[in-house]
Amino acid sequence: MLLLRASDPKFEAKFRKVVNARRESDSTVASQVRDILREVKARGDAAVVDYTMRFDGYALSQNDDWVITADRCREAYEGLEPNLRDALELAAERIRAYHRDQLPDNRDFTDDVGVRQGAIWRPVDSAGLYVPGGRAAYPSSLLMNAIPARVAGVERLVVVTPTPKGNSNPLVLAAAHIAGVDEIWRIGGAQAIGALAYGTDKIAPVDVITGPGNAWVAEAKRQMFGVVGIDMVAGPSEILVIADADNDPDWIAADLLSQAEHDPTSQSILITDDEAFGAQVADCIDLQFASLATAETAQASWSDYGVIIVVETLDQSVELANALAAEHVELAVADPEPLLHGIRHAGSVFLGRMTPEAIGDYVAGPNHVLPTGRRARFASGLSVLDFMKRTSFIALDDAALRAIGPAATALAHAEGLPAHAKSVELRLK
Repeated sequence: MLLLRASDPKFEAKFRKVVNARRESDSTVASQVRDILREVKARGDAAVVDYTMRFDGYALSQNDDWVITADRCREAYEGLEPNLRDALELAAERIRAYHRDQLPDNRDFTDDVGVRQGAIWRPVDSAGLYVPGGRAAYPSSLLMNAIPARVAGVERLVVVTPTPKGNSNPLVLAAAHIAGVDEIWRIGGAQAIGALAYGTDKIAPVDVITGPGNAWVAEAKRQMFGVVGIDMVAGPSEILVIADADNDPDWIAADLLSQAEHDPTSQSILITDDEAFGAQVADCIDLQFASLATAETAQASWSDYGVIIVVETLDQSVELANALAAEHVELAVADPEPLLHGIRHAGSVFLGRMTPEAIGDYVAGPNHVLPTGRRARFASGLSVLDFMKRTSFIALDDAALRAIGPAATALAHAEGLPAHAKSVELRLK
């Protein structure tokens, strides 16, 4: 764990190293993914079969073992313990309600010179949702991806999820039942992204691909952007907690570990104005490792990428937070509003001492698929808009064309495009 003090003359240089450090895929991963995608495009199902056996130890035959049926998902749902079933239903309803409020309105108006203009929002026809099945098999992620797509109006929802050795997660299947997924394919990795983007004999292509995955999945989505739409290129999880000494250090330690346990390359950062409190949090983290089932992963993350930053006042944390542009930002202070309004770059912000980031992962409502790796400077979390596109429209009558047409012809001639100009001029005559 790295300790930085804002009072250190070399703080700026040390902090800049934290900001600029990359924890994402390298050129080797990019090259491997390029080869996989090329094979899937050329060989289709045969390539998917080969890679699924190689990476997941699962043999896809020519029969129905490529898919997990709707009946199997319903059985998984019905077989859940009632408290888990209720928890999934609560999460689904809250996610659905939040995303309904994101639906955009169509526009249709006529301006002061008589030009009618506006835009119509429509859903994409189909969406592919990647659901991890290895280190991270999360039903919450399926809900967070599938429900906004359904709310947007997408007709065909396709899930791809690896089933190592043929094993599937019943909670993920139950979540698919709740969300109303249409197809579930037992494939994962970069080959699944390629199959969704290009299509194969068995799997029809989709228009948009969303969902988290490992470095190979993230790189495949990056390389497929333009062939299909993607939500974002997601990297390792990260959390920034801004906390004063009035917090329980055990709580803050647990908050930091909530992201560290995701992956050895996840990053947890604490900014505090009390160095003694920071030391207490570090001690609590060490103690919590002893009882944490995911301690090996969390300890690697905290050891290699954990940071505690000590500032003179928490007002200084705003500038640091904007530089970090973290996926998750907790404001564990009595009055978080002033800090909230100063933070311009964050995937999602959690306000006050009683709002741990983990609530946002499950049942709060806003999406937990968020930009990582400082992409919150220019990107937002997953929403219904990722499953929709906007078509603008324009309508002119004779009077409207005479009002604005001459300006169009002047610009067309200036750009050396006489056919553009003529198409307007003929109508003006």
